[in-house]
Amino acid sequence: MRYEQGVDVLASHSALLAIPAFVPALAVVGVVLAIAIRDRRAERREAEQAADPESQDRKEM
Repeated sequence: MRYEQGVDVLASHSALLAIPAFVPALAVVGVVLAIAIRDRRAERREAEQAADPESQDRKEM
């Protein structure tokens, strides 16, 4: 590779090769966040149902 005088190389091929390593990591983070959000919503829903016994009586009828 030839570098010209006055030209700053900001990224080389090694930086481009590292990009595919970040995509799966971001996908894993997204899946973990989605599961955590879903779990918290379900927990909140269960707590609301336990706190309101009248709503359970109406559902059983």
